[in-house]
Amino acid sequence: MQRCLQQERLPEGLRLRISRFCFSGAVDDDGRIPSIWDTYVHSSDGPTEDIACDGYHKYKEDVRLMYNMRLDAFRLSISWPRLIPSGRGPVNPKGLRFYKNFIDELIRYGIEPHVTLYHNDLPQALEDEYGGWIDQTIINDFTAFADVCFREFGSKVKSWWTINEPNMLAWGGYDLGVSPPMHCSPQFGIGNCSKGNSSTEPYIALR
Repeated sequence: MQRCLQQERLPEGLRLRISRFCFSGAVDDDGRIPSIWDTYVHSSDGPTEDIACDGYHKYKEDVRLMYNMRLDAFRLSISWPRLIPSGRGPVNPKGLRFYKNFIDELIRYGIEPHVTLYHNDLPQALEDEYGGWIDQTIINDFTAFADVCFREFGSKVKSWWTINEPNMLAWGGYDLGVSPPMHCSPQFGIGNCSKGNSSTEPYIALR
């Protein structure tokens, strides 16, 4: 990073990305409901993403900063519980408008939008209902969510990532229990898990 700063410009070909958790904030605004990350960070006295960078309200300012940095591409993640609050069913029009406006703003400044569909932002409602990624019901729900994203944003977004670091989803969330949804076996896990099976669930989640 120090070398980049001394050069006064970013290296050729560098691509930057950010997760919804670090960027958006506004966890209770405009119809969004909790995700497994909300549950995870509120289970301790540590920092939360309730405000984060407040990108939900300040995305135009952020895009101008990207432009000033001469970025030509940027990868964002879609918050499933902001776009489809219950995990399935009706699309939240305010969430949809936010992502359309954000993508349009990137394009207006000549910054190519790249989109990650899932960055550990599972609606808590689906985790409570059937256990999220360890139940095959997730296939239909995630497919429906992805279809909405492709339909609504596909004409302007050409580069897509399905799941950010799926190995970490399985290892952290279902083996060690150090990230949501905090599943692990007591003898294997590092996190404070109340349920899970470290011998089977990581493999089921990645199937």
